[in-house]
Amino acid sequence: MLLEQTFDKLTALQLHGMVDALRRFGEQAPAPDVAPADLVGLLADAECAYRDHRKLQIRLKQAKLRQQAAIEDVDYRHPRGLAKSVMLELSSSRWVTLHQNIILTGKTGVGKSYLACALAHKACRDGYTVTYRRFSRLLDELAQARADGTYLTVVRRFAKLQVLVLDDFGLDVLGPTERKHFLDILEDRYGVSSTIVTSQIEPDLWHAVIGEETAADSICDRLVHEAHRIKLSGESIRKTKSSLNAQAKSGK
Repeated sequence: MLLEQTFDKLTALQLHGMVDALRRFGEQAPAPDVAPADLVGLLADAECAYRDHRKLQIRLKQAKLRQQAAIEDVDYRHPRGLAKSVMLELSSSRWVTLHQNIILTGKTGVGKSYLACALAHKACRDGYTVTYRRFSRLLDELAQARADGTYLTVVRRFAKLQVLVLDDFGLDVLGPTERKHFLDILEDRYGVSSTIVTSQIEPDLWHAVIGEETAADSICDRLVHEAHRIKLSGESIRKTKSSLNAQAKSGK
């Protein structure tokens, strides 16, 4: 009865990690002989672990990553020019601490989005705030915010993010308003946060997509300057896997 009252008090204090740990401890038969100070330490560790996990789940939910990707699951067997040493270096998330960007380029299907989401997922695990957007959806969101009077609020929200993933940049030439919106986002983030960009087009050709020389210079300067650049090559992974699956089925 006394233990149940303790559970109620810990729950009221929102010490849910301690409750779970204490329940598990009490279910062990026979209960291990642990000194009071050690038990308090174990319960405190359990509470910290619980809260860290809860915060991570909130960050991942807010990130809205396109794919469930993890650095540990990256496939280096497919020939696409991806160096494991580069990914291991980036997996430390030091690039976020230094407010650096990452640019992933290559043909469709080579895994740009997966790698971007894997790096973003690792940043979430390391305690950074992250949000994923397809580039076209970002432009739509900014246009809607301009129309309903919430533009500055939306821009400030993106400015506070420590990592912003922009997927599929360069599919369409930007118009004047889109250029301005994009530059507004990058201006507030430059030097204080990090951005991951995926594109089928190399940065040297981005001026043609952005569409205006001065704005293109400003945008490229904020994105490309001191960015980690990963250029992927080779055949589409999806096409290769599809071909292998077809061969396996025909072999049956």
